[in-house]
Amino acid sequence: LVGIIATATSCVIGVLYGGFSGYMGGRWDNILMRLVDIASTIPLVLYSILLMVLLGTGLHNIFIALGLVYWVGMVRIVRGQVLALKEQEFVLAARVLGAGTWRLLTRHLIPNAMGPILVTATMMIPGAIFTESFLSFIGIGISAPMASWGSLCSDALGGLRSYPYQLFFPAASICITMLGFNFVGDGLRDALDPRLRK
Repeated sequence: LVGIIATATSCVIGVLYGGFSGYMGGRWDNILMRLVDIASTIPLVLYSILLMVLLGTGLHNIFIALGLVYWVGMVRIVRGQVLALKEQEFVLAARVLGAGTWRLLTRHLIPNAMGPILVTATMMIPGAIFTESFLSFIGIGISAPMASWGSLCSDALGGLRSYPYQLFFPAASICITMLGFNFVGDGLRDALDPRLRK
């Protein structure tokens, strides 16, 4: 749930931001992308930790913290796609017919960039799951009575010598889930890019 909702929030922010930046170009693009460069200089986990310290523990706060942090990678993908697509003939035809910026983005550019967006979103889910588990492991993520794989790993450390299986199961669940989403992302990339099928 955390991985999917945080990724969906990040996708909405990243797609709109990257689409607008790529479509406007020029000075707007330079300003918006410099902000992204500044945001990406500090590791995203540190942003997440800072937001969780400010917001407090809890499931809703995890959604907000991860959603506000993980959009940076999506911006670059969407911007690149929009820069490539905005010079195509169908965009010029829509512009000649009187389509505004919002209509061009939502009806023409973003739908044609959906392949890379879906692949990137699928690859972002494991990162969000791992970050949530890490935050719960160090005690600033999801807290009792709600369960998280990270908090289960943290609780299992106390009895590691006597009951090692208590750490094995949540850790294995994290690994299997992350591997599964990575395989789905690879499969989507192969399915949506005909050049990779050969």
